[in-house]
Amino acid sequence: MKLQIEEPVHLVDVNRLKLDQIEPTENGGLRIGALVRNTDLAADARVRRDYGVLTRAIVAGASGQLRNKATTAGNLLQRTRCPYFYDTNQPCNKRKPGSGCAAIGGYSRQLGIIGTSDACIATYPGDMAVAMRLLDASVETVQPSGTTRSIPIADFHRLWGDTPHIETALQPGA
Repeated sequence: MKLQIEEPVHLVDVNRLKLDQIEPTENGGLRIGALVRNTDLAADARVRRDYGVLTRAIVAGASGQLRNKATTAGNLLQRTRCPYFYDTNQPCNKRKPGSGCAAIGGYSRQLGIIGTSDACIATYPGDMAVAMRLLDASVETVQPSGTTRSIPIADFHRLWGDTPHIETALQPGA
């Protein structure tokens, strides 16, 4: 929505959903709700004790103001992007599939070197996902049918290939 890059017809407020808890799982892990604020996640005693790398990633990745508003799901779902993504005068396959990638022939310092393609060299900006990958986390989604789907975090963010605009393993409606 920033700079009218995305113009959704509808927005859904999910804040009423009870997804703001950190709960222990039967196997000794933690289930972190999609709406858990990053500040709360980083400060949780269990996370600090058992998953210190996650706390460090959250604290290193944003200011206190951002951590107070940012959520687990929002952090994991932030778009992979580069400076050209926000410049609507430049071609960007993530913004407009098939238009090209200005970064490939332009200034590309600090852009992707692993997992890039001829269509895109943007980098994913989140530190939380990297820490969760190190911890072999998974993302649990609820399908329209009510069943759940578990996606290993290693498979959650897709490599670009020819479709850099498809960023995650999420499916429409799920």
